[in-house]
Amino acid sequence: MTADAFLLYGTRAVEAEPIRLRAGALSADFVNGNLRTIRHSGTEVLRAIAYIVRDRDWGTYEPILTDLIIEQGADAFSVSYSASCVALGGSRLGFRATIKGSADGRLVFDVSALPENDFETNRCGFCILHPIAGLAGSPVTVEHTDGSVVATKLPELIEPWQPFKNIRAITHQIRPGVTAECRMEGDTFEMEDQRNWSDASYKTYVRPLALPWPYVLPAGEPLRQTISLRITGEGKAPAATVASRPVRVELGEAGPGLPDVGVVIYPEDVETALASLPTLSALGPQQLLFHYDPTRGHGLGALQSFAKLAADYPVQTTLECVVAATGDLDAEMSGAAGLVREAGLKLQAIAVSPSVDRQSTPPGSAWPECPPLEEVYAAARRAFRDIRLGGGMFSYFTELNRKRVPVDQLDFVSHCTCPIVHAADDLSIMQSLEALPFITQSARAIFGAKPYRIGPSTIAMRQNPYGGATKPGGQRIAMADRDPRHAGLFAAAWTIGYAARVAPAGLEMLTLSSFTGPFGVLASSGEPVAKGSPRPIFSAIKGLCELAGLTQVAARTSDETKVLALAGRSASGDTVVWLANLTADDVPVDISAFGRGQVVMTPYAITRLG
Repeated sequence: MTADAFLLYGTRAVEAEPIRLRAGALSADFVNGNLRTIRHSGTEVLRAIAYIVRDRDWGTYEPILTDLIIEQGADAFSVSYSASCVALGGSRLGFRATIKGSADGRLVFDVSALPENDFETNRCGFCILHPIAGLAGSPVTVEHTDGSVVATKLPELIEPWQPFKNIRAITHQIRPGVTAECRMEGDTFEMEDQRNWSDASYKTYVRPLALPWPYVLPAGEPLRQTISLRITGEGKAPAATVASRPVRVELGEAGPGLPDVGVVIYPEDVETALASLPTLSALGPQQLLFHYDPTRGHGLGALQSFAKLAADYPVQTTLECVVAATGDLDAEMSGAAGLVREAGLKLQAIAVSPSVDRQSTPPGSAWPECPPLEEVYAAARRAFRDIRLGGGMFSYFTELNRKRVPVDQLDFVSHCTCPIVHAADDLSIMQSLEALPFITQSARAIFGAKPYRIGPSTIAMRQNPYGGATKPGGQRIAMADRDPRHAGLFAAAWTIGYAARVAPAGLEMLTLSSFTGPFGVLASSGEPVAKGSPRPIFSAIKGLCELAGLTQVAARTSDETKVLALAGRSASGDTVVWLANLTADDVPVDISAFGRGQVVMTPYAITRLG
């Protein structure tokens, strides 16, 4: 392992290289027992076919593969292996998988599983991911389990609930004259719109969420599922792309203003922030977002520490206030306002959300007890009369999409995102950026021109809406409370890419980091840079702070899976462009539009032009 990998990812652990399987025009990447990036004549047909086993908190097991055999011929390939998952209590689920692909456009993935003991799970079976690029809003044919066939469309705006249920097969067009049918057997499948969580896919999964979970797979009872992909038609294959061709960057029309950049501050961060005021000033955030949660013991002391930092770094401030909402709302909110006054904390805004709304209510589940949001917001408005009031969700767009807030009572609406809810591999995290424009477009369709904030949004998960707790971090793990890549160049590229994807939405504020801690811009011990030094993400956040208030200029690249661009123009006409390499490869970039010729961006590099 080289030092370069440590700098890129904040860890010396690297992902296994995918094994490319080919059969004529059909190709797929075999990764950790599953299939990724399934293509036909170079066009992505499916993003993944994966056999997934989830625990009771929706964490994903990493199965141990044995007896792996891969055979590759000119017109066919096959894979077989055995695998097992072991729960914390020692119960074990074993399964046998076979994969076969052929040049006639057929691909079959079959799994037979056998629990050795009673095995508790929230999900055990196949997940099929359809990509969103080029497919969102497009026609599909859905065959249901009762034999009926319906011609419909994939949703363009993000669906809060399942767009299709009781699915046996889905057929879509790959290109004119060529279709792909994905058939699912062995159980009842349904689809969810994973863009809710910023996944760049529509996910078809087993089993229906209306059924109870967790559930138990009885010991000794086998279960078998089969996914069959069939590609048919004689359409013209797309022209081959030249991999070495430089990515072009072009500027277009002017758009909305670029947002203020916020930094979230937790009570435990204040001491370090006060001791690092020159560094905070060099970073330059326009807003401090103070996280305040009385249900976790925050009180007057936390507010006093916030007041000290706000006095020493005088910028706009917002209190992110969790509301217990278990008693008299006026008493709770007026009590919070009294503590804010006693602490001497000067606020420009407060965002409120009931504590219970931080937990997700999946389809088919009963909504927990919670006062109407109209009453929560009214009580907050009475208590904090002279500052702006925001609401939405302190969790993710999913929860906001499913529980749409009475926005007429608010001065702004907000939500967060997290890219590791379902998967934590490098590719999935960078692909999540594709979903962000769909999130902002869907939010605008719901809430109109209401001032709109996003964040804190970070790679790691600060709170788990889908289980009892986040997962312990330090590795590439879904739902982890710490992610090593936050300390590497990877996070800097993801951050610039994130800002680029949401720039057209005209956000009021964007928060993509804290100042210290696992979500912060300063390093902890054992990282690629010295403790207390700026992480690579510092440069990205600083760059976004410098763009705040400029006019967004549409910046496009010829391959946005490799390079994203963000541009802002000052009142005097000066233009600043940030580029982010989203890949682990060197990427040549044509910047002749800026009179600069060509540059080669190293893995996960960010570059400022202008």
